[in-house]
Amino acid sequence: MDHDHGHGHHDHAGHDGHAAPTTWRMAAQATLHCLTGCAIGEILGMVIGTAAGLHNGATVALSVVLAFVFGYALTMRGVLKAGVPLRQALKVALAADTLSIAVMEIIDNTVMVTIPGAMDAGLSDLLFWGALAGSLVLAFVITTPVNRWMIGRGKGHAVVHAYH
Repeated sequence: MDHDHGHGHHDHAGHDGHAAPTTWRMAAQATLHCLTGCAIGEILGMVIGTAAGLHNGATVALSVVLAFVFGYALTMRGVLKAGVPLRQALKVALAADTLSIAVMEIIDNTVMVTIPGAMDAGLSDLLFWGALAGSLVLAFVITTPVNRWMIGRGKGHAVVHAYH
């Protein structure tokens, strides 16, 4: 018996076992969800590292760690709400977000370290905030096709949709 519950647009596999078409909208929504947690961690890491005067490598490392923590936490929040036990929710988050967050972090941090002066700019400097905002936009643009490809194969954010 098929229980759609109004989430038919989340069904990524047809009855014949082949993946249903994945739209750009689905991929963009998954990327935006992932980007939210990623951006919180990335911005927080950059702000803390810059304010504390950490070396660029330490600031990037802190940003990456926090991006993964917040990215996974946001996904787990929704999965835990669905009544999934903590250990299983963590597994779902790892399966859903690892590649997406990794791609975003590579883009974000590559942009930040390659824009001259961006990592050395202060928190009141437009260069810092402009580079950070630009890095997040570019990460979204580049990660959306990655998420579309993963969702089309029943991976990435498609794993989370079973719990919505």
